[in-house]
Amino acid sequence: MSGRSAAALARVAGGLAAELSGAGPVVDPAGVAVTLAGRSGFGVRAAVVGTSVPQLVAGLTALAADEPGTGVVRGVVGDSGRPVFVFPGQGGQWAGMAVGLLDSSPVFASRMAECEAALTPFVDWSLVAVLRQEPGAPGLDRVDVVQPVLWAVMVSLATVWESAGVTPGAVVGHSQGEIAAAVVAGLLDLDDAARVVAMRSRALRELSSTGGGMLAVADTAQAVTDRLGEDLTIAVVNAPASVVVSGPVPALQRLADRYTEEQVRTRMLPVDYASHGPAVDPVHDRLAADLATITTGPGRPEVTFWSTVTATPATPTDLNADYWWRNLRQPVQFQPTIDTLLSTGHHTYIEISPHPVLTTAIEQTAEHHDTTCTTIATLHRDQPDHHQLLTCLAHAWTTGLPIN
Repeated sequence: MSGRSAAALARVAGGLAAELSGAGPVVDPAGVAVTLAGRSGFGVRAAVVGTSVPQLVAGLTALAADEPGTGVVRGVVGDSGRPVFVFPGQGGQWAGMAVGLLDSSPVFASRMAECEAALTPFVDWSLVAVLRQEPGAPGLDRVDVVQPVLWAVMVSLATVWESAGVTPGAVVGHSQGEIAAAVVAGLLDLDDAARVVAMRSRALRELSSTGGGMLAVADTAQAVTDRLGEDLTIAVVNAPASVVVSGPVPALQRLADRYTEEQVRTRMLPVDYASHGPAVDPVHDRLAADLATITTGPGRPEVTFWSTVTATPATPTDLNADYWWRNLRQPVQFQPTIDTLLSTGHHTYIEISPHPVLTTAIEQTAEHHDTTCTTIATLHRDQPDHHQLLTCLAHAWTTGLPIN
C-alpha cells in the first residue's frame, strides 16, 4: 500500500485492518493483495507480510499506529535507478539454505535444475541432494562442494529477482561470486560457468590443509599493509576499515595477537587455505589447462559487469581463462569497486545470496563517502525462505523498484 504522506499511508492501513477484521474467515488475503497491487503507487510505501489474516491485521494495525510490527516493511521511493546485484563469495552458506524455494518457487527450482545439469560433468555429487542434506551427500564443509552450490543458489536467486521484474543495471561479484555475476551479465553461459566454479574450487581443495589461512582485520588496508611481513599479503579489501589477510596460519596468529593487544577486532576465517595470494601459485598451470576451452558471451547491453579484480567495468574479451586465474590469485578489490559505483550514481544494492555477507561493507563504504545507499538482502540464515524472499521483494518495492 502507499500514500502521498505517512499520515495518508496510516489511514490506508487502518482502513484495511478494519476491513480484514470484519471480513470473516473466508477472506482471501491474496485477492486483497492483487487489488492493492493494481492501484497507483505513491511515494510513501509499506507492505505487510504474513501467513494468516490475524498476522496481516496485526501488521496493518501497527502500521496505522506508526509502531513497529512483525512483517511490516516501510520505505520511501527514491531516485535510485536500476539496482546493482551483488554476489558474495563464501560465508553466506548454511545447512538447509534455499530448500524452501526448491519446493515453493518454480522459477528457482527450474534454474537450479539447469545449474545441476551444467555441474554434472564436473562433480560426483547431486546439487539438490547436498541442499536437502540427503544421506550420502557431501557436506558444505568441503570447498569443492560449497562453492559450486553457492554459485548455483546465487544464479537461481538472481533469476527469481528478474522474474519479479527487477533487472540489474550492474553486477559485482566478490571472489568466486564473480562467476555468478558473469552468468547474470551474459558473459558466461551455465556450462562454462559451471566449469570455472568446479575447477577453481577443486584447485583450492588441493591447497587445503597445507598450512594456509585467512584473517579478517578491522583496520584500513594501508595500516594493515604496514604491519605485514613477506609471508603475509592483503587478500581482500572489503570496506574502509575491513580487510582480509592471507598467508601461513602461524604468521596470521602473530598478527592477530598484535591487534588483540591494541583492542582491534580480528577473526580467523573458517578456511584451511590461503587464497588471493602467492599460496595459490602451485595450481596455476592446472587451472589454466582446465579453463582453456571457456568462451565468453556477448553480454547484456543493459547490465555492466564490474570487476573486483580491476575495480573497473569488464568487457567480454576480458573474461578469459587468465582472468579467472587472476580472480583467484589477486586481491579482491571490493571497496574500490563500490567506491566507483557510488561515485557514478549507483545507490541501490541487492545482495543475491542465502544470507547477507557484504551489506555492512557496502554501507560502511557509502558512509565513508558521506552518502547514502539502500541495501536489500534476499534470504537470511535460518529464516523461512519463501517468507524471507517476499519480505525482501516488499523492501525493494517500498524503495521504488518495480515488482511484478
